[in-house]
Amino acid sequence: MDFEQYLKPEMIQTYLIPWGIRLTTALVIFVVGRIVAKVMARFAERVMRRASLDEMLTAFLRNILYTVLLVVVIIAALDQLGVQTTSLLAIFGAAGLAIGLALKDSLANFSSGVMLVIFRPFKVGDFIEAAGQAGVIEEVRIFSTLMKTGDNREIIIPNSHIYSGPIINVSARPTRRIDMVFGISYDDDIRKAKQLIEAAFAADDRILKDPAPAVAMAELADNSVNFNVRPWVKTADYWTVRSDLMERIKLSFDENGITFPYPQLDVYMRNVA
Repeated sequence: MDFEQYLKPEMIQTYLIPWGIRLTTALVIFVVGRIVAKVMARFAERVMRRASLDEMLTAFLRNILYTVLLVVVIIAALDQLGVQTTSLLAIFGAAGLAIGLALKDSLANFSSGVMLVIFRPFKVGDFIEAAGQAGVIEEVRIFSTLMKTGDNREIIIPNSHIYSGPIINVSARPTRRIDMVFGISYDDDIRKAKQLIEAAFAADDRILKDPAPAVAMAELADNSVNFNVRPWVKTADYWTVRSDLMERIKLSFDENGITFPYPQLDVYMRNVA
């Protein structure tokens, strides 16, 4: 096939050079516009942080702003290529219903993200339990929420899964109660056991005096006499105090002859003539 007829100077000047210029200009608009969008999003983030805006809201608005600016840049690049953007927008509008049905899950995640930001059941840095997962909130994105577990794993959960179910915010309150159960043998001294537990409370300055810690008999179980042990601590001290207190009470019981009974079964044998 002879291509020389398509490479005449008139054809080059009429088609190739203008299209090359348009394509180059469109690429420049896209690359530079993307950089500008990132810079503007970061600048807006700094302004919101200086205004002491909530960290979660700041990150969410930054992502929204960047997405909107990027869409504007893409439309400007397409317009430079000669694409009728007004017709393109009309087509998108006409196809909005179909797109909405096809992306209903994504739209649900987006709307759930907006509701999480508005009502703020948690903030960045809170430890929560939601959607069957537990971890520290790092960021609420447009469609998902980023969490970090205690062993430094990263969990990404769709926003709709979080907002549609129960949310347990462990960090919401400044104090937290530790609930433990200790069982002693039926042959042990109940009063002495309570005194040892109360002494363990007094030995730890992290246990709050108000609300006062409580020790109460819970039940007469099959193999043990059980006590509910419920001290109050600062939320940040919960796990360390719980671990230290269990160790202190166990050692104190061992030193004073208080036993932790094992499950046992009494069997009576009778001789039948």
